[in-house]
Amino acid sequence: MLWGNIYRGQVMRAIMLSVAILSCTALAACDRKTDVEAPPRATDKAPSPTQTSLIAVPINADAAALSRALERAVPRMLWTIDRRERRCVPPQKVKLFGKQVNVTPPIPCTIVGQVTRGPLRLRGEGEEIVVDVPINATISARDVGGVLKGETATGSALAHARVKIELTPDWRTRGSARITYGWTKAPGIDFLGQRITFTDEADAKLKPVVRDVEREVNREIAKLDIRKQAADVWRQSFTALELNRENPPVWMRVTPQRILYGGYRIDGQHIRLNLGLEAVTETFVSGRPADPAPTPLPKLVRETPKPHLDVRVPVIADYAQLEPVIHSALVKRSARPFDIPAIGPVMATFGKVTAYGAPQGRIAVGLDIEALAQGAKREPTRGRVWITAVPVNAPGSAEVRFTGVSVSGDTDGMKGDLLLALAQSEGFAPLIADALTQNFTRDLTELQGKIRRAVDQRREGDFVIRTRVDRFETGEIRAYGNGLYLPVRMIGGASVDYRPVR
Repeated sequence: MLWGNIYRGQVMRAIMLSVAILSCTALAACDRKTDVEAPPRATDKAPSPTQTSLIAVPINADAAALSRALERAVPRMLWTIDRRERRCVPPQKVKLFGKQVNVTPPIPCTIVGQVTRGPLRLRGEGEEIVVDVPINATISARDVGGVLKGETATGSALAHARVKIELTPDWRTRGSARITYGWTKAPGIDFLGQRITFTDEADAKLKPVVRDVEREVNREIAKLDIRKQAADVWRQSFTALELNRENPPVWMRVTPQRILYGGYRIDGQHIRLNLGLEAVTETFVSGRPADPAPTPLPKLVRETPKPHLDVRVPVIADYAQLEPVIHSALVKRSARPFDIPAIGPVMATFGKVTAYGAPQGRIAVGLDIEALAQGAKREPTRGRVWITAVPVNAPGSAEVRFTGVSVSGDTDGMKGDLLLALAQSEGFAPLIADALTQNFTRDLTELQGKIRRAVDQRREGDFVIRTRVDRFETGEIRAYGNGLYLPVRMIGGASVDYRPVR
């Protein structure tokens, strides 16, 4: 019985509403304007997203200067040989009465020769700079007791000066060197089955060479002045980089926090230091933001950098830009009637659209509407209706829908009820949401393409910037006072080569 009474009451109210609307056709005194108070405006602003990124900032030092210094330090003539051998040729023996008897005495000789080096070659091997030193030895035997007038032999070796550079936390550099080598052909002379070689003294002779190499390494490394280069990079990294020039302008502000050092390698004629700049990155949809104030160069952190670019790129739709988008969708929809329960088909035309952010993350849309039920013989109902709702989207999607829809109007008059019924009808709010979805999807696709093109590779002052975008991720939409905000996360990698303009 209770549910029956409720149902009959609903039917009666619907009939009364229809009669009242139709009655207004004949009554000139019916009010033709609906005054509605606009929802309050929000004053909050969309945030400038902040994230921490690690940007590769390699520093190049000239390895050619080190090579030239070592060429000067290591003499071409490494050492000479000039010594008297008492037994160049051993005594000759015969067997007599069952015993070995010497028939000739030992033959002495003089051994002379020299050990030289060829051109030095630099290369990298792990964290060592390897200086290859080709070594060649030529020796001769002289005055071999009239038995041999002279005998010459050659030998070769490849010595390696292994240089290691250390970079201390206070940016000081020091180097160490060690020599390793092996004879590919040991120099020696064969005399009557005896092999005389001259490699035993090589270690002693190479010790001064090691000292010279290490001295020059330290001298040249000190000239690199890596601290000065790092300080220049650090100071100039407090800057803003353009991600998109216009429609809309997007800037990324970089505020360095630390410098990580992961060793070095030889790259052609350069010593390439593996540095990473850990920085806070902020993005702005506006003109160029002010550069952050530089801080002093911090201490070096020994940690292998793993460069990654993690930037939040806000897609902010200005409400003034959304108004014509909403209006266009409504005009297109007005070509066919709206089916309103208890009233029937209603034709509507739409005038001015006003949109702005309302408190608590809501969007407010004001619509000037003219509505007329089909078959009604009267002037259309005119007025303004306000719709407020919370825009939402699924994670990773630019598709917008509305929740918590609220419609306000002049509910004291029957004509106001017609406008409210129209705004509350099924499919009306999704119509506006669909228009915003199309706008956001198009803007998002265009912005992603612009950013990929803009950040690929370019020069900014003393820097050559290379950026790789691996993927974009879409966040949650929210209405603010200054626009409808859709955060987009840009993930990839970036490197900045310091190449001062000469």
